[in-house]
Amino acid sequence: MKKIYIIHENDEWTQPLIEALEELGAPYESWFIHEGHIDLTETPPNGVFYNRMSASSHSRGHRYAPELTSTILAWLEEHERLVLNGSHALDLEINKARQYTALQKAGIRTPQTMVTVGKEQMIEGAHQMEKPFITKHNRAGKGLGVQLFQSVEALESYVNSNEFEEPIDGITLLQQYVESPDSTITRCEFIDGKFFYAVKVDTSEGFELCPADACSIEDQFCVTTENTREKFQIIENFADPIIHKYEKFLKDNGIDFAGIEFIQNNNDEIFTYDVNTNTNYNSDAELKVGQYGMKQIAKVLNNYLQKLD
Repeated sequence: MKKIYIIHENDEWTQPLIEALEELGAPYESWFIHEGHIDLTETPPNGVFYNRMSASSHSRGHRYAPELTSTILAWLEEHERLVLNGSHALDLEINKARQYTALQKAGIRTPQTMVTVGKEQMIEGAHQMEKPFITKHNRAGKGLGVQLFQSVEALESYVNSNEFEEPIDGITLLQQYVESPDSTITRCEFIDGKFFYAVKVDTSEGFELCPADACSIEDQFCVTTENTREKFQIIENFADPIIHKYEKFLKDNGIDFAGIEFIQNNNDEIFTYDVNTNTNYNSDAELKVGQYGMKQIAKVLNNYLQKLD
């Protein structure tokens, strides 16, 4: 029996999609990828395979989930199975440096970024950056490792302290700091390669910006009596020429589902800084406008399934 197979490592993030598939009556199977084994001489089952592996899997104790997923995707693709967000999408998900080179190739502006390995090289590289600048992990997710520095001396003090957080792949990025006049970024969501909606995200409390409801609670991004500013707000009727560039970028890189984030500076210049191929949605923001990402993804997956031989 052909099914929709969901490849992931986070049950909380996947549950809204499962509920949407059950609402449609679509057959599915959850492949939780953490540890396991795979016989490469076997033939994979028939179906639609949706890869939702996350770059932040190591932060949940699933250190080698992306590596195992990479092998599984190669196996599926070798057998010509329909894989959405396949091998190349995963490669970009877990490597921000490759994201930036791919974005630049597509004519999409990114912040100045320097790739560093080793503390001494990080400090040396910082001398070549405009100040202030930020650090971020090459393999991250949720804004892990993002910190703002006003000077090389501040970075040096940090990397030589016990507070320094070693990136999981050893690569730290130094990046131009782009200041938003209202402390927000914009996240554009794409489903089946097409623009779905844009979300304005409040960054005033930090950069760990996973929009999933579980993350919102965990990272205290919910609205409280002390902070009445909404963290996630869908922008109705959003339109900008950047959308067409993003759609072409996704098509050229084999990405079917993604959230792409950009920031605008005081001169309204757009800098694109992140591509999330494991995209999540905020239910409170969606409820206000009646648009539901996971329900739309479920419909797309089911449509692909129905077209399979």
